[in-house]
Amino acid sequence: MEPLFLALDWTLRHPDVLRSTFYEAPSLAGFDAVFLDPQAITTRWRHDIPVDRDGRRRTYAGSDYGLGHTLTQLMVRRRMECGDLLRRGGGLMVCRLRPRAESVEIISSDGPLERIDRYSWLPVVSLVDRQHQLTFPSNGRFVARRGRDVRLEGSGSPFESYLQQFRGQIEYTAVYEDLLSTPMERFATVLARNRVGDILALEIPFEDGAFVLLPPVTGVSPAHEATVLIEAAADAAHRDAFAPQPDWGPSFPYPGEEALRDELASLEKRRARLDEKIVETTGKLDALLAPKPILYVKGQRALLPAVASALRILGFDVERRQDHLRALSDEGDALFVAAATEGSAVDLSAYRKLLRYVDRIHTEDGDPTKGILVVSGSRELDPRHRPTQFTPAVLRGCQSQRFCVITTYNLYKLAVEIAEHGDRPVASAEARRTLLECDGEFRGASQ
Repeated sequence: MEPLFLALDWTLRHPDVLRSTFYEAPSLAGFDAVFLDPQAITTRWRHDIPVDRDGRRRTYAGSDYGLGHTLTQLMVRRRMECGDLLRRGGGLMVCRLRPRAESVEIISSDGPLERIDRYSWLPVVSLVDRQHQLTFPSNGRFVARRGRDVRLEGSGSPFESYLQQFRGQIEYTAVYEDLLSTPMERFATVLARNRVGDILALEIPFEDGAFVLLPPVTGVSPAHEATVLIEAAADAAHRDAFAPQPDWGPSFPYPGEEALRDELASLEKRRARLDEKIVETTGKLDALLAPKPILYVKGQRALLPAVASALRILGFDVERRQDHLRALSDEGDALFVAAATEGSAVDLSAYRKLLRYVDRIHTEDGDPTKGILVVSGSRELDPRHRPTQFTPAVLRGCQSQRFCVITTYNLYKLAVEIAEHGDRPVASAEARRTLLECDGEFRGASQ
């Protein structure tokens, strides 16, 4: 019999996967594996229940037309179904790891207050050894935290293979913590952590079944992700159940075990050193290439920092001021406005902004300041083959005010020339002087 798969609020496109929502799906226990993204669970009460004065959402049973009762009963039913899926059916529950998020309080005149959140449907499991206990989910915290620093644990789990395939596209939004600092490896399989050791992916055994927490991935087609998930679920069904080694296990060594464990420990140390070196080198590369995005980025938030990086390579002291830059040097000061467009040429709006800021500085400080307009037109074309990137009116305006208009490509070439000279002061000073003395279009150091 073919396995049955159910996706709840998780966009997975595959002929073997039935798609539904958390609130409308049939019983979870009727499937071999269920894939759930709990992101949408809270929308039911966030849309229907307003926030009280203290910032909490509350609904009052008896006057909410049954909404609170319906939510409570649904969570109870899903909890029982998920428990049956895992324990009695030996199935898989694969859940995206999200923050616990906003809860709703259900107040009844004849019963205790109930608080429901997007994880209230989770079944309970208690795993115990001589020294520790894992009680899930009551001792678990789903803490909001965002990042891309994902480190796989080498567990051999099929779901770690899923993470490996999409490693560069994982962007976690939460981490899992145990309130009692339980050593998770005693009871479960940790699939991935971040740089500081927070758990990003986890596989918890429920007798013959398993509950799996996975971070979300971005930029992956639903069909491709569905295929990889189904393969992981199929492999997990044939994998031996998780069985941690008991405390007395080391008293029964197997021939060759100690040597392989020593080799593994050595490899893990080498991997840790390599990871640190990769982070260090990546940081150096990012710093080195900081000016390069001026060739292709769009928008002030991305373009201005890249322009500032290029100017710093030229030796300017750069100050960010709202949507423009103030650059200071021994050769003179300048005010920079940057503009990028999908069209072929930057229009007069950028020139007028530059004129307004230069005029304000001249009026307030009494000192004339050089105005420089950095433009990027035809942004998606190779910079070497772009047509004129500013309109004739922009050029006339700059010439009349003795402003300089320079393309991002020419500014990038200036930065490259300085980098090639190894930051020699004479070369940097000459580049700054050439830029500050330019009136009209900047064509290069030899103009």
